[in-house]
Amino acid sequence: MMKCLFVDDHAIVRDALALLIALHHPHVDLRQAARVADARAVLASEDDVDLVLLDLALPDSSGLATLEAVRAAAPACRIVVLSADERPETVLAAIDAGAAGYIPKTTESTVLRNALGTVLAGGVYVPPVASARAGEPSSAPPQELLGLTARQTDVLRMLVDGGSNKLIARALDLSPSTVKTHVEAIFQRLQVSSRTQAVVAAARLGLRL
Repeated sequence: MMKCLFVDDHAIVRDALALLIALHHPHVDLRQAARVADARAVLASEDDVDLVLLDLALPDSSGLATLEAVRAAAPACRIVVLSADERPETVLAAIDAGAAGYIPKTTESTVLRNALGTVLAGGVYVPPVASARAGEPSSAPPQELLGLTARQTDVLRMLVDGGSNKLIARALDLSPSTVKTHVEAIFQRLQVSSRTQAVVAAARLGLRL
């Protein structure tokens, strides 16, 4: 069972998401909060929350300050932003501030459901708008651009697709520790510090994976 906290000040949005999760992700034990103060109270009383789905605009906080406040309350918890603000600068700022993903509320329903499935499974979802770049994608393979091995390229491909370390290890018949080593090497080559940043960096480089 996975414990998730959804923080949004609109009850109708919370209820709709709760229904969606109950229907498609019965393994998720969902908590709800309407304010940062409420979220802090939940996180203080339940230290086993795995994931926080967070709106940035709340009655007692707004913008990146909201993300920073929740991160301070639960430093080890994954936080994925679920917001109506889909401006690229907001998405990238949230990722730079430590968000483990970003799902615009304006996303079409099927894509939204898939994005939720990805983050609930431990993967990364970043909207296409965050990885838009000028120019044509590079035709050179990642190993030539970044000096990655063929296996590291396989890991990067699955990472970009939202695969968790556990899923990647199973799919590539590798040990979890080996996958972790490959992911760390990819982070170093891309000069990033998180899976989410790696997804954005790969897209910005125009890598054909």
